[in-house]
Amino acid sequence: MNVIAIETATSGCAVGLLASTGLELTRVVAGERHHNEVLVQGMADLLGQAKLSPQSIDRVVVDHGPGLFTGLRVGIATAIAFAQGVGADLVEVSSLELLAHGAMRDGVSGHFDALVDARRGELFVQSFELGDEVTAVSSPFIARPEELAATWRDRPLKRHVGGDGAARYAQVFSPLALNVCGDLTMPPVLEALRLGARRGPVSTVTPLYLREADAVVNFATRERP
Repeated sequence: MNVIAIETATSGCAVGLLASTGLELTRVVAGERHHNEVLVQGMADLLGQAKLSPQSIDRVVVDHGPGLFTGLRVGIATAIAFAQGVGADLVEVSSLELLAHGAMRDGVSGHFDALVDARRGELFVQSFELGDEVTAVSSPFIARPEELAATWRDRPLKRHVGGDGAARYAQVFSPLALNVCGDLTMPPVLEALRLGARRGPVSTVTPLYLREADAVVNFATRERP
């Protein structure tokens, strides 16, 4: 099975390809929210490197969130259009579970909190236990870093954290002496490939936004009397 994966949930943008031969290719194609300009070309470059045609792709895996609204829209729209165009299956994965799987691949075990920067002074959060497999112990939710730090301070636990949210709010979390997975900022597209290869397809991708887009909130704020 030939699988291509799309990761656009954060300010970064990455693509990956897993060929039926076992070849795995990944590439970060942008780091500052230029998803729309570089994503399709990045996919084409990987297909060329693997010497595969678009029609040879059996499965398209896409991160459906939570994450930045514009990036998710670009990634999901591209995944759907590509899959429809070549007759491939669609598989959705979440940014938070990708961080958890990436942490386990890096040797982390025990409690892990995935933190994705949600902007507006907030984080997308989900907690996992990493052992023989990755087990979610909470649903994804939104929290302010200061509130999250206070909750963790009241409930002492050996915590591993990862994601761009952990990096952005490092000063808030530093008094808690957390084990920060410093190299784990962007949800790893390699884990999207591996999860997507064994997960069942969906009829349509459902974005996991958790809240409205900034533009909607700003418009509503301006319209208040």
